[in-house]
Order: sequence, then structure tokens, then C-alpha cells
Amino acid sequence: MTEQPAPPATDPLLDGVRKGYAFDGPALELGVLVLDADRVTDVPVRVPLAMVNRHGLVAGATGTGKTKTLQLLTEQLAAAGVPVFAADIKGDLSGLAVPGEGGDRVSARAASVGQQWRATGFPVEYYALGGRGTGVPLRTTMSSFGPTLLSKVLGLNATQESSLGLVFHYADAHGLPLLDLADLRAVVQHLVSDEGKSELKALGGLSSATAGVILRELIAFADQGADAFFGEPEFDTADLLRVGEDGRGVVSLVELPDLQDRPAVFSTFLMWLLADLFHDLPEVGDVDKPKLVFFFDEAHLLFADASKDFLAAVTQTVRLIRSKGVGVFFVTQSPTDVPEDVLAQLGSRVQHQLRAHTPNESKALKATVGTYPTSAYDDLGQVLTTLGIGEAVVTVMDERGAPTPVAWTRLRAPESRMGPADPAAMQAVVAGSQMSAKYGLAVDRESAREMLADRLESGAAKASKEEAAREPAPGREPADGPGRTRAERASYPKGGRAPSRSDRDRGEMVADVLASPVAKEFMRTAAREIARGVFRIGRR
Repeated sequence: MTEQPAPPATDPLLDGVRKGYAFDGPALELGVLVLDADRVTDVPVRVPLAMVNRHGLVAGATGTGKTKTLQLLTEQLAAAGVPVFAADIKGDLSGLAVPGEGGDRVSARAASVGQQWRATGFPVEYYALGGRGTGVPLRTTMSSFGPTLLSKVLGLNATQESSLGLVFHYADAHGLPLLDLADLRAVVQHLVSDEGKSELKALGGLSSATAGVILRELIAFADQGADAFFGEPEFDTADLLRVGEDGRGVVSLVELPDLQDRPAVFSTFLMWLLADLFHDLPEVGDVDKPKLVFFFDEAHLLFADASKDFLAAVTQTVRLIRSKGVGVFFVTQSPTDVPEDVLAQLGSRVQHQLRAHTPNESKALKATVGTYPTSAYDDLGQVLTTLGIGEAVVTVMDERGAPTPVAWTRLRAPESRMGPADPAAMQAVVAGSQMSAKYGLAVDRESAREMLADRLESGAAKASKEEAAREPAPGREPADGPGRTRAERASYPKGGRAPSRSDRDRGEMVADVLASPVAKEFMRTAAREIARGVFRIGRR
């Protein structure tokens, strides 16, 4: 591409962008204004740091530079002392910890936008859901995760979601801690068992058929390896708000291996992190810079096939978490992937190239153009389809909260490695992390599964004791005679015959066996296996 000199300073588009992006406070430098494919200006396009907690969207077709934009934003936020959380879908973001390698292409890009490029690495903490991958294990308890998010993961309909809520309510009301997936399965199995049918009936809105559906979905969920995500120690989301000794924000990256096999699991787990932050953080109102910026990559996975209740919860969380100093950026292919109620709350927009090769793509392009404020471009749709790699159409909120002019922008080059970090170096970071000492080893304390097993064991022991009490006392004469009371004679079997000595001997033998340590251990093991393993009945 042959670039021509910038146009005169009287150009209306150039003047509008120069004025619209001239902020007084600190800002993230995105790049410079592009007038057309041949003319790049020196007019900066920026995002006020104080407006980053008004949320944002990074969108564009595959291969257009979304990940590099996410990396660019993360670097500048960390340099400004703002902690960042991001899902590392492809592993490319792990290179944030490593200084970039430069080269002719990077030098040319930096020169074209007036960037003084310097290879820089940033403080990074690596996490992995349940320890599946390279990183400190991220876990949550089933109680914290809750029925609404779990219903999204399991693909339950509205009726089944409501019924799952009753199961959680039952566990809470009866003091049964739901720490992991096995606990929830044990509670559902108890409710559909002979011992729990009366309690199931008392719940009213939970039928045995619906409980069976939930049970089958939980089994399939476990088969996907979800057991690793639930348990203790539960991750404290306050650990995402850390700042390093050098004043730079810590970048927390969570690895998502095999995303294609269980997309709902990962996206919904990330939503739990965000919801937990919302629950725990205090109100701070408008701040000079965010306390945390949360990048939600592959955002379309979060909203696909979501229930109304789930969408309402996401919308409310995004709307209110701004006042707690947290900014949320959704990263996806098209703005139409994000529900309108959520999209309306995203103050910053970085839109990479969109394609219009099919009718559906053309429809999405038209819808995208309609979401932008009035533009100085004659045909914004044409601009969106001709953007080069590393270019985007940008609009953000200015320091007054008003939208800035729509600007075709050439983006700056990231200064860290634009690719994965060395696996051995990542392992070394994880091994030396204080987070590994805090979350590295799983804890399995007594919870609903064990409590229900103990309840079964106690019930079995009580039944055995009552059975033994019905046997005559040792040494009594078995024949009916003057020494027998009316009550004792009435207790004899039909026909009036008193128990024989051999009957008493067998009873004493059973009582002795039941009282032995071997029998007690057998009953304990059997009871626990019922609570843990009976779900195999529903396996298909």
C-alpha cells in the first residue's frame, strides 16, 4: 500500500476526530486515524482510562486482529496499574509475559502510527480451570456456582431450571453443603430414592421425572471432565485485583484447553467469576481508573441458547458492576452475537473487518452499521468490509460520557511477544507463584455426599437395633407358661408358638455380627457407595 501525505488540517473528518479524541486525563493509545486505504494521519485515537469501566466490545471476523487488539489494550492497562483478567482461548496471550521480538513488520507498523516501540514483558499469572492445563487451578463450589449458571451449562429448559433451584433450596434448608458435582448428584439421587420420596413430594415443584432428567444431565456433565472445576479451595476473585511491586497491574490469564468440546462450561465459569466480583466488591462509583478490566473472549458462547433468566442476570451484572470499578469487554466475531440489552451498555467499540460474502453476513453487516452513532463516512459498511488486518473502526466514550466520532483506525503494535510463551517458562512461573501455594492442592472436606451416606448408615443401624429388640431376651424359657405376660404371648407369631431356642440363637448370632467392627465397616462402605455410585442406574 502506497501511503500519501496526510490531508490539510481543515479536513472536516480529521478535525472532528482530532477534537473528539483530545482528552485531558490519562488514556489508552489505540492508534491513529486513517482516511482511506492510502492515507494515514498522525491524529491519535484513544480511550480515556476513566471510561474503560463503561465496558466495551472488540469484534471482527477470524484473522482480522482481535487478539492483537486485546493484547494491546491489556499491555497499556497493566502499565497504567490496572489489573486485567482474560481468557486465553488459543494460548497466544501467554506471550504477554515475554518481551516482543520486533522485526521489520513491527518496525514498519510502529513507524506508520508514530509509536516508539520498545520490547516489554508484563507481570502475568497463569490459571487453568480445575488445573486442566498450565496454570494455578481455578475452582468454585457448587453452592457458589448456583442453579442459574449450572442450568445454562446443562442446557436445561425453564421448568427444569426452576426444579434445579428447588434442589439447591432443599440442600440449603437441610444443611447439606454442595461443594462439588458429586454432592449435587447425591442430593438429587436421595430425593428420587425410596428414602427421599416423601421429601421430594414436599418440594412440590420437583417431579421425579424432572429430577431424573437433571440427574442424567449431571452424569453427562461429569463425563466431560467437569468434576475438576468444582470443589475447594474455592478461588477468591479478590486475587484478580493484584498490583505488582513495580506498580503495574497483574495480568491474570486462564487457559481454556479443548474449548470446542465443552464451550458452555468455560464461558459460564467465566461468568461466575464476573458475578462473584459483583457480589463481593464494594460500591466505588466513578473512578479515575478501573480496579479491574475483564476481557470475555468468545462471548457468543455465553449467550447461545441462554434462558431469559440467565440473560437477565448477565445484563444486570454488566449494568451494575461498572459502579464497582470493573470494566467488561466482550470479544466476539460480530456485535449481533451480543444481546441488545448488553450491547447498549458497551461504551467503547473496536470493530475489525467484517465480511459480507453470504446473505447472513450481509445482514449482520447492516445490523452492525445500525449500532454506530452518526458517522462522517459516506458508507460505513464499505469501510468495515475494506479494513486491513490490524485496522478497526473505533468509537468510545469521551470524558463527559458522550460518544466520540467514528474513526477508521490503524492500531499500534503490541510490545510483548505476539504468540505463546515457552511452556517450560510458564511452568516455572506457576511453580513459583504464591497462588499455587494457596490453590494448588484440592481439599475434600465433609459435605452433602458424606452426610447423606451417614444418614443411610444411621438408618440401617437403627433398623437393625429395632429388629434385634424384638427378639426375646437370652435365657428365657421358650415354652408358653405361667411366667409369660399377656403382652408377651400376644407378640408370638400366628399360632401362638413362642420362639424356639434355635430362633433365639440365630437372633443372637445376627446381633453379634451386626455389632462386629467388620459388619459396621461393611455397612458404612455400602451406604457411601449407594450415595456415590447409584447414579449409574440412570446412565445410558
